[in-house]
Formats: sequence, C-alpha cells, structure tokens
Amino acid sequence: MILELSGVMAGYGSGQVLFGLDLQIEAGQCVSLMGRNGMGKSTTIRTIMGQLLPTSGMINRFGVSSITASPYEIAQSGVGLVPEGRQIFPNLSVRENLTTFYRPPHAAQKSSWTEQKVLELFPRLSERLENLGSQLSGGEQQMLAIGRALMTNPKLLILDEATEGLAPLVRKQIWNSLYSLKESGQSILVVDKNISALAKLSDHHYILDKGLVAWHGNSLELVGNPGLKAQYLGV
Repeated sequence: MILELSGVMAGYGSGQVLFGLDLQIEAGQCVSLMGRNGMGKSTTIRTIMGQLLPTSGMINRFGVSSITASPYEIAQSGVGLVPEGRQIFPNLSVRENLTTFYRPPHAAQKSSWTEQKVLELFPRLSERLENLGSQLSGGEQQMLAIGRALMTNPKLLILDEATEGLAPLVRKQIWNSLYSLKESGQSILVVDKNISALAKLSDHHYILDKGLVAWHGNSLELVGNPGLKAQYLGV
C-alpha cells in the first residue's frame, strides 16, 4: 500500500468538507477520484499533500503514518502533484520549469525521469524549450505541469483536473500520456470528469458525495452501472 486514508475529516475553518474519508492506492495502481463540484475532491488532494491538515483520521504514505507532515516532506517522500490550474512558473522557460524540479529517483525506483524522457513523452515541449511558461498554450502548460511533476521522480503522481479546459485534441494527447505512464508502472491518482477515459485508464474508482465515498469499484462495475452518473456525477 502506497497511500491509505482512513476516517479522514478536514475542512476550512468552521466549514467541514470531508466527513470520514477512506481511500487506498496500491503500488502500480491507477485510481480515479470523481464527483460533482464541491464534493471534496480537491480538498482530498490538498489533505494528501499536507496543504490542509485533517482534524482527525489517518493518512499513511509509503508506510509512514502522519496527519501533520508538511508539504515539502510529503513531496520529498515521493508524491508528485499536477495541481488544478497547472500553476507553472510563467517567468521561467520550459527547460527551467523542468530542471528546477529535478530530484534523483528513490532507491526502490527502477527508472529515472530526466528532461530527455519528459520531452520524449511530450515532443511538443522540445519545440518550446526556451519559451517562457506564459507563452505556452493551455495544453502545453498542462504537458509542462505533468513533466515538471515527473521530474521529481514520484512514487505517486497526483493529477487534479487532468484535462479541464483543454481542446479535444490536447485532451487526447494527455490521456495517451497517462496510459503510457500507467503501462510503465507509475502509480497514479487522477481527478477528472471524463468517465469513459477514466474507465479505460484506472484500476479502481472512488466517487465522492458530500465529503464521503458514496461508491467505489473497478471499471467493469463503473461502466455497468449507468445510474451512478445520474446520481452522483451529472450536473
């Protein structure tokens, strides 16, 4: 088990958002997190990353249990984040965005992410290496955000709203890159609204409703239960 949340409660001030959340990710597994807006998906990720401290419950990352670990400690332990809105450095070049985040792989990792490997995954970035982040399209910025997270050689890659606001062709490129990462054995937690793409990519799915896991299961169970979309995912 590389990540386990058990009975996690968290919120902002007096407003509680998570009400006893349980979630698990095995090594090499891809897990999706779904739900309508405001149901706790981003709060879950912020809690995993230490940006928001739980009020109770347990979080175990790579065999270490802590609800008070700081974001930098969690990043150093092997969690790489592609945040919602991408949040690349607009005044740094593509190359600088990548190299600034490089961290050698952990001892147990069999392969290492380098600038060259990222450019092989996203050839478009190789054409834009000297461009500033502010000069990239939204799709290029998302590629860079994923590449930047990979440069930390994460044991777990988290993507918050992986394809939100992107053109259809770019979304396809992002999904293809995630399929490739999954095939390589990368552990992934992904938030997105594309149910069919998530069903192809992920081994297990969690649907949140009002800060709790309303449903979880595999892709066959997700696709075979169309009522889930109407009940928990529709607008």
